[in-house]
Amino acid sequence: MENFFNNCSFCFLFCSMAFYWIRAFFNIPIFSYFGKLMIIGGNLTMFFLLIFRGIHENHFPLSNFYEALIFLSWSLTFINLIFEIKLDDFIVGATIAPTALFLNAFASFQLPQSLQKLSPLIPALQSNWLMMHVSVMLLSYGTLISGSILAIAFLFLFERVAISTSFGPSLTSLTPRKINLLNKLDQLSFRSIGIGFPFLTIGILSGSVWANEAWGSYWSWDPKETWSLVTWIIFAIYLHLRLTQKWKGFKSAILATIGFFTLWICFLGVNFLAKGLHSYGWFF
Repeated sequence: MENFFNNCSFCFLFCSMAFYWIRAFFNIPIFSYFGKLMIIGGNLTMFFLLIFRGIHENHFPLSNFYEALIFLSWSLTFINLIFEIKLDDFIVGATIAPTALFLNAFASFQLPQSLQKLSPLIPALQSNWLMMHVSVMLLSYGTLISGSILAIAFLFLFERVAISTSFGPSLTSLTPRKINLLNKLDQLSFRSIGIGFPFLTIGILSGSVWANEAWGSYWSWDPKETWSLVTWIIFAIYLHLRLTQKWKGFKSAILATIGFFTLWICFLGVNFLAKGLHSYGWFF
């Protein structure tokens, strides 16, 4: 049953990306509808996969890196559906669906079986803080990644249209529809990051409390802790400049893009390349 849900979720996400890209490159509107249906299918199958593992493990299914990747992929599909309804444009699915597919494929085909198999909780994870800290951190990653991806989409569309005009990178040279799309991307990116930042803050604080219970220290400058703090600082700067200095559009999108790469270092790079208390990987 687990393999069934796993394979189905990958197929749904792959098809969703293909449909959204067909819509983007060949301008066939009906494929946006197909892409949305596939995203819904991927979301449901990953949800049932996590429920299945949770029942068999008899604990919240976020105890290893495989489950964290699947949960993050599920979060992205859920956010994708919300944003697509809000924006009413295929560009959301065309940008977020590939990331959800990458996480799903990495979990299913790249991680060794030893990190995928069902297993009991290690002593350090046998705490009520597991569901609180890990789920909140992953939700923060999902919303921050989604907001950053929309910022990258903003930059791509902004520069592409600017190059095609003789007026330079100015929004006044764009058509009303493209101006509206850019404004929506900018606002959705800001709202997503605005939601993800409090989640990240709560996740870091709850992790500190849990760390004190498990390891006897609120903060150990573990690589994961350090990069979480770096990520927090970057998005704090983003929100500060956005709210107080009225940074919008191009400038704020640049900051969000920097935050995007920092997030991936925090979530993937640290796990694989740095040995620490939070290590999930095997490259050390």
